[in-house]
Amino acid sequence: MLKNPHFAAGIAATALVISGAGIAVGSATATADTQLASSCVQKQHVDYNPGASSVWITHTYDKSIDVTTAAAGTLVTYKVVVGTTSIGNPYVNSITDYPPPGFDKPVKAVVTAYHFGQGEQPAEVTPEPNNGGWSVNSTGWFVNSGNPVTAEFTYKVPASVSDGQQVMSGGISVGGTVGSGSDQPNMSVCFTGRGANPGEALLGSLDQGGLGSSQNQLSSTGSVTDTITNVIRRLIGS
Repeated sequence: MLKNPHFAAGIAATALVISGAGIAVGSATATADTQLASSCVQKQHVDYNPGASSVWITHTYDKSIDVTTAAAGTLVTYKVVVGTTSIGNPYVNSITDYPPPGFDKPVKAVVTAYHFGQGEQPAEVTPEPNNGGWSVNSTGWFVNSGNPVTAEFTYKVPASVSDGQQVMSGGISVGGTVGSGSDQPNMSVCFTGRGANPGEALLGSLDQGGLGSSQNQLSSTGSVTDTITNVIRRLIGS
């Protein structure tokens, strides 16, 4: 006899999801793939020349998203990379990401930058609101032709995103020295909404029932089997 009601409820929910796993995965994936249009791109690149005052300087900007499809409640990560192909060594002091409308504050932001004597090092930072977007800020991240600075913003996909919906982000804004400051509003990237797979549906149900942890667990990638196994382990541990 199971004495832990949370464990019993979790096992029951897991069994229910597993029983319909084959149907749920197949239908969600097929719908999303069918409706994914060529205009829904996952990466944008811009070469930027500051102008006559820095005629030999070219900075590069990239924005990408880590998935092509995602369900409401899962996590998606937008990556912004600021680099240079020139002899200039700018210092970047702010990177702003503009997520799709309806997205809340990032659940996590990580900046990977060059540190003298250490090379490229990642560090989790606190994002700040900035004119409708979210920025990460520093007194100056060093950039040269071999060492860009990368900012990754992870958001939870809101419940308003539906199956088959194309979800378009905004662009980016960069602040720094040597002409590296630039607004790039057209660097939009996109994913397509889909239905939750069985593991994601299970985790969402557990969260709603107070049995799970909504922080960083509803990944939009990974194995359904691993997801369910991790849920059972957490329930046993509780």
